[in-house]
Amino acid sequence: MGGESFGKIFWRNFTKNRLALLGAAVVIVLFIVSIFASYLSSYSPDQIDVTQILNPPSRAHIFGTDELGRDVFTRILYGSRISLKVGFVAVGIATLIGVILGSISGFYGKWVDSLVMRVVDIMLCFPSFFLILAVISILEPSIYNIMIVIGVTGWMGVARLVRAEFLSLKERDFVVAARAIGAGNLRVMFSHVLPNAMAPVLVSATLGVAAAVLTESALSFLGIGVQPPTPSWGNILTEGKDNIEIAWWLSLFPGFAILITVLSYNLLGEGIRDSLDPRLNI
Repeated sequence: MGGESFGKIFWRNFTKNRLALLGAAVVIVLFIVSIFASYLSSYSPDQIDVTQILNPPSRAHIFGTDELGRDVFTRILYGSRISLKVGFVAVGIATLIGVILGSISGFYGKWVDSLVMRVVDIMLCFPSFFLILAVISILEPSIYNIMIVIGVTGWMGVARLVRAEFLSLKERDFVVAARAIGAGNLRVMFSHVLPNAMAPVLVSATLGVAAAVLTESALSFLGIGVQPPTPSWGNILTEGKDNIEIAWWLSLFPGFAILITVLSYNLLGEGIRDSLDPRLNI
């Protein structure tokens, strides 16, 4: 196995993990659904039909209709766009902040490391969801505010991962060699050390998308997330809560969409983590 590249080893390990492959397949399907949502249904997500109020699943409306006669299947399709957009943008913000602060902390050490880690400790003292609730309750509820707030309050784990990688990598021979040829701190940090520290960040980001989707759904369910009439899995669940005794489908289908999405990203993230583990012999 000495001649195999890292990519081939990773791919071989990953393809032998059936649950990870299942998660990856579902994630790909979710991407396709979110991109082509307008082609997968003949209805509009805001199309009101007072003659079809709270109809159960049927051939015309396979997931039934809501209290305004809107097609639930269509709203779930369009809701996938919101959930995935929030997930990826929020994780992107959190990853960017975490990578920058973690790199600086781990590379420079001493008082810089102490300062950054104390900020991380302070942020971790507050339960993240309640911190998000507090900030969102002050700001105007909107998809952009949700993405920013989830990202700004979720960088601590990434920072700690990157810091730990930098502490173990910055004294390696390739770093010493880079310094010997005159590379400055920024070049050593971002061109030599950071690329070798990104494996755990990739795993964290994949798992973070699932957490962000779940958080957005919870905020929308509470009424301080994505606001109607924009479809979101969370606010569809709110409508289901109000009609749960007579319209079970309003709770079942969006809840199932959230479950499948979160589970798929978790399976994918765990599969990537296991495939990147050098101690793994498959």
